[in-house]
Amino acid sequence: MPIDEPLYPVNLRLAGRPCLVVGGGPVATQKVRGLLECGAVVTVVAPVVTGELAGLEGVTCELRRYVAGEVAGYRLVVAATDDPAVNRAVYLDGEERGVWVNSADDPANCAFTLPSRIRQGPLLVTFATGGHSPALATWLRRHYTAEFGPEYVTLIDLLAEAREQLRGDGRSTEGLDWQPALDSGMLDLIREGRLAEAKERLQACLSSSSV
Repeated sequence: MPIDEPLYPVNLRLAGRPCLVVGGGPVATQKVRGLLECGAVVTVVAPVVTGELAGLEGVTCELRRYVAGEVAGYRLVVAATDDPAVNRAVYLDGEERGVWVNSADDPANCAFTLPSRIRQGPLLVTFATGGHSPALATWLRRHYTAEFGPEYVTLIDLLAEAREQLRGDGRSTEGLDWQPALDSGMLDLIREGRLAEAKERLQACLSSSSV
Protein backbone atom coordinates (compact mmCIF):
# COMPACT_ATOMS: atom_id res chain seq x y z
CA MET A 1 0.00 0.00 0.00
CA PRO A 2 1.49 3.41 -0.92
CA ILE A 3 1.92 5.34 2.33
CA ASP A 4 1.06 8.69 0.72
CA GLU A 5 -2.50 7.80 -0.25
CA PRO A 6 -5.33 9.22 1.92
CA LEU A 7 -6.63 6.89 4.62
CA TYR A 8 -10.34 6.31 5.28
CA PRO A 9 -10.97 6.49 9.05
CA VAL A 10 -13.23 3.80 10.48
CA ASN A 11 -14.00 2.16 13.83
CA LEU A 12 -14.51 -1.60 13.57
CA ARG A 13 -16.81 -3.74 15.72
CA LEU A 14 -14.72 -6.84 16.50
CA ALA A 15 -16.58 -8.33 19.46
CA GLY A 16 -17.04 -12.05 18.87
CA ARG A 17 -15.25 -11.95 15.51
CA PRO A 18 -12.23 -14.17 14.75
CA CYS A 19 -8.92 -12.33 14.39
CA LEU A 20 -5.45 -13.71 13.72
CA VAL A 21 -2.11 -12.43 14.98
CA VAL A 22 0.97 -13.90 13.32
CA GLY A 23 3.93 -13.52 15.67
CA GLY A 24 4.55 -14.13 19.33
CA GLY A 25 6.88 -11.38 20.56
CA PRO A 26 6.30 -8.17 22.54
CA VAL A 27 4.79 -6.32 19.55
CA ALA A 28 2.39 -9.18 18.87
CA THR A 29 1.46 -9.21 22.55
CA GLN A 30 0.58 -5.52 22.38
CA LYS A 31 -1.58 -6.09 19.29
CA VAL A 32 -3.35 -9.03 20.94
CA ARG A 33 -4.16 -6.92 23.99
CA GLY A 34 -5.73 -4.27 21.77
CA LEU A 35 -7.90 -6.86 20.02
CA LEU A 36 -8.99 -8.43 23.30
CA GLU A 37 -9.93 -4.99 24.58
CA CYS A 38 -12.52 -4.88 21.80
CA GLY A 39 -13.86 -8.38 22.47
CA ALA A 40 -12.26 -10.09 19.47
CA VAL A 41 -11.73 -13.86 19.43
CA VAL A 42 -7.97 -14.05 18.92
CA THR A 43 -5.78 -16.82 17.55
CA VAL A 44 -1.99 -16.45 17.66
CA VAL A 45 0.26 -18.39 15.30
CA ALA A 46 3.99 -18.40 16.05
CA PRO A 47 6.73 -20.98 16.78
CA VAL A 48 7.41 -19.24 20.10
CA VAL A 49 5.29 -16.82 22.16
CA THR A 50 6.11 -14.67 25.17
CA GLY A 51 5.04 -15.87 28.59
CA GLU A 52 2.84 -12.80 28.87
CA LEU A 53 1.07 -13.62 25.63
CA ALA A 54 0.62 -17.28 26.53
CA GLY A 55 -0.99 -16.22 29.80
CA LEU A 56 -3.63 -13.96 28.27
CA GLU A 57 -7.14 -15.23 28.83
CA GLY A 58 -9.25 -15.81 25.74
CA VAL A 59 -6.35 -16.33 23.33
CA THR A 60 -5.66 -19.52 21.40
CA CYS A 61 -1.92 -19.96 20.78
CA GLU A 62 -0.79 -22.35 18.05
CA LEU A 63 2.96 -22.93 18.33
CA ARG A 64 3.86 -23.38 14.67
CA ARG A 65 4.75 -21.42 11.56
CA TYR A 66 2.18 -19.54 9.52
CA VAL A 67 0.52 -21.64 6.81
CA ALA A 68 -0.04 -19.95 3.45
CA GLY A 69 -3.66 -19.01 2.91
CA GLU A 70 -4.90 -19.40 6.47
CA VAL A 71 -5.93 -15.74 6.69
CA ALA A 72 -9.11 -16.81 4.87
CA GLY A 73 -10.67 -17.97 8.13
CA TYR A 74 -10.47 -14.56 9.84
CA ARG A 75 -12.08 -11.12 9.67
CA LEU A 76 -8.91 -9.21 10.59
CA VAL A 77 -5.22 -10.16 10.65
CA VAL A 78 -2.10 -8.61 12.18
CA ALA A 79 1.37 -9.69 11.06
CA ALA A 80 3.87 -8.93 13.82
CA THR A 81 6.87 -11.17 13.23
CA ASP A 82 10.53 -10.16 13.00
CA ASP A 83 10.70 -11.68 9.51
CA PRO A 84 9.71 -9.21 6.73
CA ALA A 85 9.20 -12.08 4.29
CA VAL A 86 6.59 -13.69 6.54
CA ASN A 87 4.82 -10.39 7.10
CA ARG A 88 4.78 -9.79 3.35
CA ALA A 89 3.38 -13.26 2.69
CA VAL A 90 0.57 -12.71 5.20
CA TYR A 91 -0.28 -9.35 3.60
CA LEU A 92 -0.35 -10.81 0.09
CA ASP A 93 -2.56 -13.66 1.30
CA GLY A 94 -4.96 -11.10 2.70
CA GLU A 95 -5.03 -9.12 -0.54
CA GLU A 96 -5.77 -12.28 -2.51
CA ARG A 97 -8.57 -13.38 -0.19
CA GLY A 98 -10.13 -10.03 0.70
CA VAL A 99 -9.00 -10.02 4.34
CA TRP A 100 -7.74 -6.82 6.00
CA VAL A 101 -4.12 -7.21 7.13
CA ASN A 102 -1.92 -4.90 9.19
CA SER A 103 1.84 -5.45 9.26
CA ALA A 104 3.39 -3.91 12.36
CA ASP A 105 5.75 -1.02 11.55
CA ASP A 106 5.56 -1.81 7.82
CA PRO A 107 3.00 0.49 6.11
CA ALA A 108 3.89 -0.81 2.63
CA ASN A 109 2.43 -4.18 3.66
CA CYS A 110 -0.71 -2.88 5.34
CA ALA A 111 -4.28 -2.88 4.12
CA PHE A 112 -5.03 -0.75 7.19
CA THR A 113 -2.98 1.08 9.81
CA LEU A 114 -3.50 1.30 13.57
CA PRO A 115 -3.59 4.78 15.11
CA SER A 116 -2.26 5.60 18.53
CA ARG A 117 -5.26 6.00 20.80
CA ILE A 118 -6.69 7.33 24.04
CA ARG A 119 -9.68 5.42 25.40
CA GLN A 120 -11.83 6.82 28.19
CA GLY A 121 -15.00 4.77 28.49
CA PRO A 122 -16.92 5.18 25.23
CA LEU A 123 -14.69 8.08 24.17
CA LEU A 124 -12.02 7.12 21.66
CA VAL A 125 -9.47 9.68 20.47
CA THR A 126 -6.93 8.60 17.87
CA PHE A 127 -3.74 10.03 16.39
CA ALA A 128 -2.31 8.90 13.07
CA THR A 129 0.34 10.04 10.62
CA GLY A 130 -0.53 7.78 7.71
CA GLY A 131 2.34 5.49 8.63
CA HIS A 132 4.96 8.23 8.22
CA SER A 133 5.85 8.60 11.91
CA PRO A 134 4.33 6.24 14.50
CA ALA A 135 6.63 7.94 17.04
CA LEU A 136 4.81 11.26 16.58
CA ALA A 137 1.42 9.58 16.93
CA THR A 138 2.60 8.01 20.20
CA TRP A 139 3.95 11.36 21.42
CA LEU A 140 0.62 13.05 20.68
CA ARG A 141 -1.19 10.35 22.63
CA ARG A 142 1.10 10.81 25.63
CA HIS A 143 0.81 14.59 25.37
CA TYR A 144 -3.00 14.66 25.41
CA THR A 145 -3.87 11.67 27.61
CA ALA A 146 -4.17 13.79 30.76
CA GLU A 147 -6.69 16.06 29.02
CA PHE A 148 -9.28 13.30 28.62
CA GLY A 149 -10.16 12.32 32.16
CA PRO A 150 -13.23 10.50 33.58
CA GLU A 151 -15.22 13.73 33.47
CA TYR A 152 -15.63 13.12 29.73
CA VAL A 153 -17.48 9.88 30.47
CA THR A 154 -19.89 11.83 32.68
CA LEU A 155 -20.32 14.43 29.93
CA ILE A 156 -21.10 11.72 27.38
CA ASP A 157 -23.64 10.18 29.78
CA LEU A 158 -25.40 13.55 30.23
CA LEU A 159 -25.54 14.16 26.50
CA ALA A 160 -26.76 10.65 25.78
CA GLU A 161 -29.43 10.94 28.48
CA ALA A 162 -30.67 14.23 27.05
CA ARG A 163 -30.69 12.79 23.54
CA GLU A 164 -32.70 9.75 24.59
CA GLN A 165 -35.15 11.94 26.51
CA LEU A 166 -35.76 14.08 23.45
CA ARG A 167 -36.27 11.03 21.28
CA GLY A 168 -38.59 9.51 23.88
CA ASP A 169 -40.69 12.68 23.68
CA GLY A 170 -40.97 12.18 19.93
CA ARG A 171 -38.63 15.07 19.11
CA SER A 172 -35.82 14.94 16.55
CA THR A 173 -32.32 15.57 17.83
CA GLU A 174 -30.85 16.22 14.40
CA GLY A 175 -31.83 19.87 14.13
CA LEU A 176 -30.60 20.87 17.56
CA ASP A 177 -27.37 22.81 17.97
CA TRP A 178 -25.47 20.93 20.68
CA GLN A 179 -22.34 23.04 20.32
CA PRO A 180 -23.47 26.00 22.50
CA ALA A 181 -24.12 23.53 25.31
CA LEU A 182 -20.65 22.05 24.93
CA ASP A 183 -19.17 25.56 24.85
CA SER A 184 -21.15 26.66 27.92
CA GLY A 185 -18.71 25.41 30.56
CA MET A 186 -20.51 22.12 31.26
CA LEU A 187 -17.23 20.25 31.42
CA ASP A 188 -15.84 22.60 34.06
CA LEU A 189 -19.01 22.19 36.14
CA ILE A 190 -18.65 18.41 35.96
CA ARG A 191 -15.00 18.65 37.01
CA GLU A 192 -16.10 20.71 40.03
CA GLY A 193 -18.73 18.14 40.98
CA ARG A 194 -21.62 20.45 40.11
CA LEU A 195 -23.51 17.87 38.09
CA ALA A 196 -27.00 19.28 38.65
CA GLU A 197 -25.89 22.67 37.35
CA ALA A 198 -24.32 21.03 34.30
CA LYS A 199 -27.64 19.30 33.55
CA GLU A 200 -29.53 22.57 33.94
CA ARG A 201 -27.15 24.37 31.61
CA LEU A 202 -27.51 21.62 29.01
CA GLN A 203 -31.31 21.79 29.15
CA ALA A 204 -31.26 25.60 28.90
CA CYS A 205 -29.04 25.50 25.83
CA LEU A 206 -31.11 22.82 24.12
CA SER A 207 -34.37 24.66 24.91
CA SER A 208 -32.94 27.81 23.40
CA SER A 209 -31.77 25.89 20.35
CA SER A 210 -35.22 24.40 19.72
CA VAL A 211 -37.05 27.73 19.83
